[in-house]
Amino acid sequence: MNIREILKKHGFHYKKSLGQNFITDSNLLASIVNDSKTQKNDTVLEIGAGAGTLTRALSAKANRVVSFEKDKSLEPVLNEILKDCENTQIFFQDIKKVSDEALQGMLGDGFKVVANLPYYITTPLIMRFLESEILQPKSLTFMAQKEVAKRLTAEVGSPDYSAITLAVKLRGSAQITRFVDKKLFFPAPKVDSAVIHIEVQPNSLSKNPTVLKLIRTAFSMRRKTLLNNLINGISMSREDALKALKKAGLSEHVRGEELSLEQFVILSDIINKYL
Repeated sequence: MNIREILKKHGFHYKKSLGQNFITDSNLLASIVNDSKTQKNDTVLEIGAGAGTLTRALSAKANRVVSFEKDKSLEPVLNEILKDCENTQIFFQDIKKVSDEALQGMLGDGFKVVANLPYYITTPLIMRFLESEILQPKSLTFMAQKEVAKRLTAEVGSPDYSAITLAVKLRGSAQITRFVDKKLFFPAPKVDSAVIHIEVQPNSLSKNPTVLKLIRTAFSMRRKTLLNNLINGISMSREDALKALKKAGLSEHVRGEELSLEQFVILSDIINKYL
């Protein structure tokens, strides 16, 4: 099956505004499906069907694939490529405009998300599924810009460690499963990519408003010490902020990127007594 010829036959034109970069390498497609841990009893939500190559690979492994594609001009292409994939449904809609309630009704509990997304919507969509009170995904596996992938999976103290790293860590376990050369896409993007897999593990701390506020505050101005960010972001007095840091066993010179999730939790419990 020559995807490029099928696209040409149906007169498809790439839309730069939609960030369309398709995958045709069969080994990479198989690897992404393998990274998603898709099994024969799974329902998979695919975001961004594109030319249908990943959709088809998922269809061969999953019980059911529900795929959303924003670009309706891909309909004849997908009809041809997926004509024998009876367990696959394609919805030509912008998934951002579909409510959580509607998605949950389609998918039920315990579905898996797999996506090759335009990079500019990657992080918002990831957080939508991780933060939703309604949707209950088991895992998310997606392609992301290499630099974004590093931020989502960064270690404490590294330059990539940030509030988004901890936002993900509060809700699951994330890992980069492979790096992907830009040459494996067409048209080729300007940057290399990475596949990230997140096993969703709900954590009660993800609903703790003090922990969430403290994390946002700690990274609000990276060049400032955590002490200064506490004073400015949580409106603590310098005296109280110093006492809280000392009780948590932290230096007054420490910065937010030096704290592990566990240390943020300990500090938030202490700070609660001052608010």
